[in-house]
Amino acid sequence: MLFHSGDVGAITGYIDVAQVVLYLFWIFFFGLVVYLQREGKREGYPLLSDNPDIPSHVRYEGAFGMPEPKTFRTAHGEIFTAPNGIEDTRPIAGKYSGGVIGAALEPIGDPMKLAIGPGSYAERLDRPDLTFDGHPKIVPMRVAKDYWIEPNDPDPRGKPVLGGDRDVAGIVSDVWVDLAESVIRYFEVKLPSGRTVLLPHNFARVGDEALMVRSIFASQFEGVPGTKHPDQVTFLEEERIMAYYGAGTLYADPDRAEPII
Repeated sequence: MLFHSGDVGAITGYIDVAQVVLYLFWIFFFGLVVYLQREGKREGYPLLSDNPDIPSHVRYEGAFGMPEPKTFRTAHGEIFTAPNGIEDTRPIAGKYSGGVIGAALEPIGDPMKLAIGPGSYAERLDRPDLTFDGHPKIVPMRVAKDYWIEPNDPDPRGKPVLGGDRDVAGIVSDVWVDLAESVIRYFEVKLPSGRTVLLPHNFARVGDEALMVRSIFASQFEGVPGTKHPDQVTFLEEERIMAYYGAGTLYADPDRAEPII
């Protein structure tokens, strides 16, 4: 075998550099997968088993285990730790159809308020979302004096709200805007009883004469969860309000839960 003097001491003369780089990439990629799998378990894990034959204290952590707790500091001085070991202890208000684990859940009770199916929601913080300067982010226009409805768009205030049965549920008394995004989030609806409830913008269709809501019927507006403060809505209240309208898409009428064919 012949050697050139320039080859002596050159690592590339003895090692396949491309193959080494490939192996290093595989190791890096595997480590990245492990890292992302663990980081994705900061909320919602460990899982609870649906199998009644498994003891209730058994928790499923999934592949690669749980990440170490990490502390997060928000812009408004709040401190969160995740994972924190806090579990959702709300009972599932339903039973498996046919008694088979993993099958569709049949509600037990009033499905509009059971936090089940399309009415499910997370127990978020019971405080309002805040703007960068610390003020409530979603407020009615009676508070947000610097916001107005574009003159070329229909102003929903004063217009009737029709439920999925085409009956009048109430009258729009105000519009709630997102100060940070400059968009409409809710319509405030005054009911015949005198109570006011929030209607999410994405559940309403604004027309020239009225607002149409398909998900719930006029009589069901009385059941919409309220807010503690007349000019603020908390994270948790938003979850419950959205869940109520979401539940109506399936449970407002018993026929909606039946097969189409």
